[in-house]
Amino acid sequence: MAKDPVCGMIVDEKRALNSDIGGRTFYFCSPVCQKTFLEPEKELAKMKKRMYVAASGALALAIIRAGAYIALAAGAIAFTWVPFPEIPFLSYGLLLFFIVTPVQFIGGWSFYVGAFHAIKRRTANMDLLISIGTLTAYIYSTIVLFFPDVIPTEEKYVYFEVSAVIIAFVLFGKYMEEAIKKKSSAAVRKLLDLKPAMATVIKNGNEVQIPANQVEIGYIMIVKPGEKIPTDGIVVEGESSVDEKMITGESLPVGKTKGDEVIGATVNKHGLLKVKATKVGKETALSQIIHIVEQAQASTAKVQRLADSISAKFVPAVVITSVLTFVIWTFVLGDLVSGILTFVAVLIIACPCALGVATPAALMVGVGKGAESGILIRGAEYLERSQKVNTIVFDKTGTLTKGEPEVTDVVTFGTLSEKQIVEFAGAVESGSEHPIAQAVVKRAKMERATFPNLDKFEALNGLGVKAIVNGTSVYAGNRKMMKKFTIPTESVEEKMSRLESEGKTAIMVAINSKVVGIIAVADSLKESSPNAITALKDLGIECMMITGDNEKTAKAIAKSVGIEKVIANVLPSDKAVEIKKLQSEGKVVAMVGDGINDAPALAQADIGIAIGSGSDIAKETGGIILIKDDVMDVSRAIKLSRATMKKIKQNLFWAFAYNSGAIPIAAIGLLSPILAAAAMALSSISVIANSSLLKRYKITSGEEKLFPMKTINSSTREKTIEITH
Repeated sequence: MAKDPVCGMIVDEKRALNSDIGGRTFYFCSPVCQKTFLEPEKELAKMKKRMYVAASGALALAIIRAGAYIALAAGAIAFTWVPFPEIPFLSYGLLLFFIVTPVQFIGGWSFYVGAFHAIKRRTANMDLLISIGTLTAYIYSTIVLFFPDVIPTEEKYVYFEVSAVIIAFVLFGKYMEEAIKKKSSAAVRKLLDLKPAMATVIKNGNEVQIPANQVEIGYIMIVKPGEKIPTDGIVVEGESSVDEKMITGESLPVGKTKGDEVIGATVNKHGLLKVKATKVGKETALSQIIHIVEQAQASTAKVQRLADSISAKFVPAVVITSVLTFVIWTFVLGDLVSGILTFVAVLIIACPCALGVATPAALMVGVGKGAESGILIRGAEYLERSQKVNTIVFDKTGTLTKGEPEVTDVVTFGTLSEKQIVEFAGAVESGSEHPIAQAVVKRAKMERATFPNLDKFEALNGLGVKAIVNGTSVYAGNRKMMKKFTIPTESVEEKMSRLESEGKTAIMVAINSKVVGIIAVADSLKESSPNAITALKDLGIECMMITGDNEKTAKAIAKSVGIEKVIANVLPSDKAVEIKKLQSEGKVVAMVGDGINDAPALAQADIGIAIGSGSDIAKETGGIILIKDDVMDVSRAIKLSRATMKKIKQNLFWAFAYNSGAIPIAAIGLLSPILAAAAMALSSISVIANSSLLKRYKITSGEEKLFPMKTINSSTREKTIEITH
């Protein structure tokens, strides 16, 4: 039995489709899987064979030429290079002809196909230049060899080696390009390899092993310690920690218990988990990530479209230049051989191969680098836009804050302790489903509080809750509630106002007719939010916050993270309108939100940056998706985008400068066709190598230096916002 490398299905080796690559046999359950896996492998293998044919021919020519020079030096006139006696010349020429012909038509076949399709589309490309140049050298040499009287010159040279070496050099450059592209896509291939082959599910009360790709929504899966979770789901039983590094980039295992979501392909570290499958196939986080990365790597940026447009005009201009060069050398200067050689040299040196790979090479490396760190860039256009962003607007809840209210302060008035205040408040709030109530209950449980008996519970909409606790009336609510039950609040007003000025929701706790304490609840800041804003400001980006909260509360949270400009009292449906206003002022705006409620604003912004867990990846609408719930990744994504675009611009500049600068040198006869081919191939390889340097780029580099020993203390974390209802 074997595993399909694409879908992970276990297949019978005798019946399955199979293919051999690099000495290893792969088995596939269907032609679709086979095609998905093998197409890039086959193309690379075909190119490798063509390169071997060309390289073998070029090597043979080099050996023969070296032998000829040695023979010449030894005085063996019959093997001298020029002039040849008639029979030795024919023998030598035939030898070169038989060596070069396979190189010309096997090694160079892909160039002729590309040139043919370009002519059919009435366009001009790099393959056309190579085809014209190599065929010119080959046909001229063939005519000189077999029909010497056709060419009106006494010098009988053959330039078969020019054609062969050019094809060898260019193929080597293209092979290196494809190999590096394949390596740059390794992040996607590694993700594919993460898929587990088998899953243990419960059927009819028994544990049964089935192929992981046959798991359906609703199946209960058993995941033992050390096993991969077969697909996305929710824990229904058990406690454990899960290693999610391969998906989120987070190095530490994440604790999981009943009700928590888990991501397919992550590793269960310790306890036994029972997981209910919620997403399968293309809907899983892993499949969505793979799809996004593949789309991004295949997309085309404006800068690449500009390069393609220039190439379409550049190639005809080069052909015209090469023809003029040939005419001047042949008919003005009277040197046919030099005319042919300069014609070929101009065509080859001008070939903008480096231009063709300048953008894709850097793009693939940049997108792959981001994917490894949990930063998914949906396409080249988002890379291009992000480098121009000068304003970033942050959603508040769930983006800068944790999105979960929690108790920040407990203030007592009288003889009761903080724990007793929390016990009474927790008892009456336990009957409510309101987020503030749940925050109080959660704090009470953390304090290991014992809830007294509850009687006559009543929830008053917009005011709070009341109940009888062990025969005593207990109230938990706002000023309006205290006023309703004629409970005086003058003595606690100063404390209430101070807490509210910090952006907290203050809940008064009263027993019978007296306020005995205040519990402050707030949506706490994420620890990384202040650092994230500082990092963006260091990049010269203006930061703003948009929220539905009142201005006082919004300014409190904004101040604590270092944001000066706040757009408050905005409904979710109106956030896109506010983004549009900023754009009308000439700002290039990025919107950072959770990708669900903020979808209209994310779509309206020049670039939407969605923050969310890997399991929500299918719902995100941003151009850049940050899998980890870390706001620092916003600045990291911007820096990665800038670094990638910088590489693209470097590549394009050198590709244009190199080709344009070398044409006059070739036209005046100072650059032979062979040297032109070598230089042209090296230019492509240098562009690829420059792009590959992005792999060494550290996305988090410099942050430790920028923020040495910077921590967020509890008082800073508690400067949080009011929960709106």
